[in-house]
Amino acid sequence: MVVAVVTDSTATLTDHDLQGLDVRVVPLQVVVGRTAYDEGVEITSAEVAAALRAGTPSSTSRPSPQLFLDAYTAAAEAGADSVVSLHISAALSGTYESAVLAARDSPVPTEVVDSRSMGMGLGYLVLQAARSAADGQDAATIAAASRERARTSRAFFFVATLEHLRRGGRIRPTAAFVGSALAIKPLLVLDDGIISPLEKVRTSSRALARLADLAAAQIGPGPAEVAVHHLDALERAQALADGLAARLPDLGPIEVRDAGAVIGTHVGPGMVAVVVVPGP
Repeated sequence: MVVAVVTDSTATLTDHDLQGLDVRVVPLQVVVGRTAYDEGVEITSAEVAAALRAGTPSSTSRPSPQLFLDAYTAAAEAGADSVVSLHISAALSGTYESAVLAARDSPVPTEVVDSRSMGMGLGYLVLQAARSAADGQDAATIAAASRERARTSRAFFFVATLEHLRRGGRIRPTAAFVGSALAIKPLLVLDDGIISPLEKVRTSSRALARLADLAAAQIGPGPAEVAVHHLDALERAQALADGLAARLPDLGPIEVRDAGAVIGTHVGPGMVAVVVVPGP
């Protein structure tokens, strides 16, 4: 059995990450002003940050079911007997729904997995799925393992303002913190695919310290893969990663990378996040 893996561009995976693995990436789109761009191909997170700072209206758009069907068909034509398709949280994007619709017409059996996460919370699942496929595991086994890891994954982050999340409908207006515009840093958690307020802190340094505490508690004694994401806040992200590495010397490498253009559109400049995916 040959299993191909399909994902979307919010996984923030690079060509280097995917080298030697059978993974197809379907891009979401970012709409800046009146122009739509494919994420990872035509627009960068830095360009999104600049547009948001300038007040340019920006939004995102999910891939059509046809784009996923094209990916599944290409995988089948390349020799795949089945497909595992892993995607950004269904609560945050219609991408998963598009993949489910496409799977109904796929020429080969296709398992669609809701990562309940984004960024490397999705990316780590994709990489493990592709390695498992290369080792000969079947699609059902790979999908089940991915869903189990997704169930226990978490992301903790802070944003300069909740306005971008509110405008994009990624957080309920009633969940926005009162006073967040008054130099209060809202800490949020992405748990079971849903973004919820967690607590408030007064300074960025305190926010970074709390993110480290939350991540360390989530990691616990077991193995985990950890990444730090940011939008136009590399120095803070690196400081968080370095602090976690010193605190948990047996953890292994901590990825530091930007949030991607789609996620960046919804969180805004200054966001820093830590993603924890237990196992494998």
